[in-house]
Amino acid sequence: MTEIVLYDYWRSSASYRVRIALRTLGLAYDTVPIDLLASAHRDPDYLNINPQGLVPSLRIDGHTLTQSLAIIEYLAETRPEGRFLPDTVMGRQRVRALSYAVAMDVHPICNLNVVSHVARLTGDEGARTEWMIKFMGRGLRALEQMLDNPTTGRFCFGNTPTMADFCIVPQVYNARRWGIEMSAFPRVARIADACNALPAFKAAHPDAVRPA
Repeated sequence: MTEIVLYDYWRSSASYRVRIALRTLGLAYDTVPIDLLASAHRDPDYLNINPQGLVPSLRIDGHTLTQSLAIIEYLAETRPEGRFLPDTVMGRQRVRALSYAVAMDVHPICNLNVVSHVARLTGDEGARTEWMIKFMGRGLRALEQMLDNPTTGRFCFGNTPTMADFCIVPQVYNARRWGIEMSAFPRVARIADACNALPAFKAAHPDAVRPA
């Protein structure tokens, strides 16, 4: 069997998404920790693997893949038994729209580099929390409305977890970590809780993979 290696940071939302996907497929993999706080992502050896200096990167099937959603879509195409994307064109559009709403609209402005820069510019550590609550809250409100849809079931699309759930769960983890009250987003919270009851999601949780 071809070795699978995940270059991972335990608290990275993007890495968390890919861990969920790998665990859902039951794929065994080795982990290479990339400590973002220690700037390991800027090490020349890692930049040779991922020129963007981002996590995750995944070595699989003789290839090195980057960008979490592109990785998950690769897994969806090469291992369709995971059912990460629906069978219909409109179903796939729906799941992608929900996924992108998190990964492209919320996550980029709430990542470590951005909020650290905000704190440096303002000279106010409190600005970091204010920023996170504002932009995560805005994104969660939009998701809550998007999920008011007949295609929403136990999970974001029907009754099987998809790529959209892989994106929402890490976002809810971060929201709770920053003190956002999830009762304002009952659909989002319900789906995240349903996902977190599943073994694959439990095994991928940051608390389960945090370095000792």
